[in-house]
Amino acid sequence: MGAARAFDARMHLRPLGRSDLNVSELCLGTMQFGWTADEAASFAVMDAFAQAGGNFIDTADIYTTWGPQGLAGGGKSEEIIGRWMKARGNRSKIILATKVRGRMTEGPGGEGLARERVIRCCEDSLRRLQTDHIDLYQCHSADLAVPIEETLGALDELVRAGKVRVIGASNYPAWRLMEALWRSDQRGYARFNSYQPEYSLMERSLFEMEARPLCKHYGLGVIPYSPLAGGFLTGKYRRGAQVESVRATDIGKKYGNDQGFAVIEKLTEIGHARGKTVAQAALAWLLTNPVVTSAIIGANTPAQLADSLGVAGYRLDATEMAALHELTRYPMNWRPIWD
Repeated sequence: MGAARAFDARMHLRPLGRSDLNVSELCLGTMQFGWTADEAASFAVMDAFAQAGGNFIDTADIYTTWGPQGLAGGGKSEEIIGRWMKARGNRSKIILATKVRGRMTEGPGGEGLARERVIRCCEDSLRRLQTDHIDLYQCHSADLAVPIEETLGALDELVRAGKVRVIGASNYPAWRLMEALWRSDQRGYARFNSYQPEYSLMERSLFEMEARPLCKHYGLGVIPYSPLAGGFLTGKYRRGAQVESVRATDIGKKYGNDQGFAVIEKLTEIGHARGKTVAQAALAWLLTNPVVTSAIIGANTPAQLADSLGVAGYRLDATEMAALHELTRYPMNWRPIWD
């Protein structure tokens, strides 16, 4: 084992973009609430997260429309979070993020980012969350059928009304994100302060090649989701190991190749030298990236959450970062700019 290195194991707070929000370096994702985690389990996970110093919780109005209730399951995660905050009396201590865009009802007007719908969906989320304001209101994905200035105008109305503090985007292509920043500047609207992409050691190019330099240059806080590549970077996937479940089969087919297993082996080596797990080393890679503000993690139980919480204050050194970049570089003649 390598020489011990001290880490500040407290949950660090970081500014979200150019806003006045200070969020924990880990963000609790809640798409499992009301689906694979019932209300009691969800309360236990949120309690454990808050006790560890986490203050940043991310949800969406469509959580969980893919469950057995279909569209009727929309808003369940928000409702659970609202009841938890009311029961704990801790709304003022939580940075609460939710999203709008996805389908909530059948028929015309059931999805999208048209002005009237954005405002109506915000009111619905406020009611479910039992709060008078949302700290970070995000567009879940781009709606190219609606002019960007219409969406931004609606979001600006919500900010001016005090119902939303800061706005952000998720899953936007870089060109649309740039267009949004330009229109906000041009028209004096509230601007996107954060960006939520899929980003991990196994999924680098989609974010890094275009959106990363944009976020860095314009000061957007980056909040990656799926930082453990759907569970592949937890350490349970190994050469020759069998992982049982439909999801595991899909993840194994996607990443279970020579490159993927080489990444797991390097993360194992890096983590072992510091007394950390594979998942903690993978999360530390993200949190060592200067552009990343907070990594979104999820859990069905406090025990599952505990492994991710162990990354608090843990960072990789330049040699460790370089080794992981070399293993996951793309294409062969291209290098990201990390300065």
